[in-house]
Amino acid sequence: MYNNMLQKKRIKFISLTIFCVLISYIFLFHAIGSAENIRIEKTFIEKNGQTYGAKSDENGPIGGGSGYKKIITKGHYNVKDLDGLLVALKSVKEGEIIFIDGHAEIDFTNLIITEKFQIKLPAGVTLASDRGYKGSEGAVIRSNNLATSPLINALGSNIRITGLRIIGPDPQPQLEHHKRCFNKQVGDRKAQSKCYYALPNSDGILTGHEALEVDNCELSGWSHAAIFLKDGNKHHIHHNYIHHNQRQGLGYGVSHGYGKNISSLIEFNLFNYNRHSIAGTGVPGLSYEARNNIELGDSLSHNFDMHGGKDRRDGTSIAGKLILIHHNTFTNPKVRAIGIRGVPEEKAEIYNNWFAQDKPDKDVLIPWPAGKENKVFLYNNAFGRTGLTE
Repeated sequence: MYNNMLQKKRIKFISLTIFCVLISYIFLFHAIGSAENIRIEKTFIEKNGQTYGAKSDENGPIGGGSGYKKIITKGHYNVKDLDGLLVALKSVKEGEIIFIDGHAEIDFTNLIITEKFQIKLPAGVTLASDRGYKGSEGAVIRSNNLATSPLINALGSNIRITGLRIIGPDPQPQLEHHKRCFNKQVGDRKAQSKCYYALPNSDGILTGHEALEVDNCELSGWSHAAIFLKDGNKHHIHHNYIHHNQRQGLGYGVSHGYGKNISSLIEFNLFNYNRHSIAGTGVPGLSYEARNNIELGDSLSHNFDMHGGKDRRDGTSIAGKLILIHHNTFTNPKVRAIGIRGVPEEKAEIYNNWFAQDKPDKDVLIPWPAGKENKVFLYNNAFGRTGLTE
């Protein structure tokens, strides 16, 4: 079914129209027609002067697309095909924009197989298309090679990637592969891991530098991560539609790596069909803030994550430094919203979200109960269809 949906999305424009109806306190999350037009009625509620859940900002709708205010429509280099883009990549300098025509569809599969090609962006460069401008879908850049890691490599600070559809090779959960490899008959854990990673994995965007901005993009089909923040701080991931990054055991929308003092602000994104929409290794110094995101909630595991020392097997219980999760909307009562799998160095604060679950418990959050002992604080959130606050 997903393959058919993806094929349609390659032809038609994805319109993400978000309506906030404050007439009644009823959760109404539904797709109209198909994935080409996701209409979400009711993303937040207001009670006693406070907002619970995700609310769009002056820059446009959550998830970007039509109505987004920061769309780029031309650049210093204006390209329409692979050859034009390759020429621009050799010449572009800091402060310049490479603009890919919104009708373009560029497939890097063969180059990646034969040359291990990556789109390498130097510091201060913008790679752009026009998703949402006068009906434009935005240019497609894609790879069908499972070993694409990454497609886009941000090799310096202050790089912006905007308005593109970045499509990977593997939107499937690969449940049978995971089951087959993590089996005692395969051998010990080392043998199981070797089996699992024999199937290559892919990343859409990777950076090890500071201040990456990714906005108004659609990213899907990346088995490791759509956006991999390997290192660097002050990253800003906003107004994107991030979906079908869901390989069992990996499958991240936005992933934070093992670098020192990684930090990010993740806001106004629409998430669906990611194993974890936001994930972190939990190494000391790692922090993120997630706000005003909508989680449609089809997932193999909890939506927002931070690993702990047990996951890393480093002999600690550390789960990052500071985690702030607020004003998000989680729509699926059958999927746990948040997993903090250790103890943050400072704290994790979870507030003013709207959870589909009827009450605060382990179906919303692990660890449970939360509190001073594990430095995870859940307070002032809304729950269930009526949005009762606790």
